[in-house]
Amino acid sequence: MARVQRGSPEDIDLAVHAAREAFDKGPWGNMGPTQRAKCIYKLSDLIDQHRDELAGLDAVNNGKPYEICKVADLYLLPRVFRYYAGWCDKVTGRTIPLDGPFHLSTRREPVGVVGQVIPWNFPLLMAGWKLAPALAAGCTVVLKSA
Repeated sequence: MARVQRGSPEDIDLAVHAAREAFDKGPWGNMGPTQRAKCIYKLSDLIDQHRDELAGLDAVNNGKPYEICKVADLYLLPRVFRYYAGWCDKVTGRTIPLDGPFHLSTRREPVGVVGQVIPWNFPLLMAGWKLAPALAAGCTVVLKSA
């Protein structure tokens, strides 16, 4: 199906550095929640649009029957992204009551780079389960596939 280069510790450092730079200087880390949601909704639409092709690739990659990939994994995957796209503008801070003349508020914001490892058995679906919430929160991701 493909040749895959084995990654070294230096390759991981490069990937993390690139993701950090994309978070700090690129549009994703500074993007507002509405625009992030639009991007994630567009990704889910593209997954739907290319469902047959992605199911074929997932079947060859994983050894799972094509029909299972199509009706299970590739049916659920765009829905996972749509669900988390809906959370982009709902992860907010809180105002917490305190005794006395004090005011306390929290602010939830992206942490930066998230490292994720994807297992072999549901590679695309599990990637979605991990990528979607991190992207919805505004983080960048370094993903290690199976």
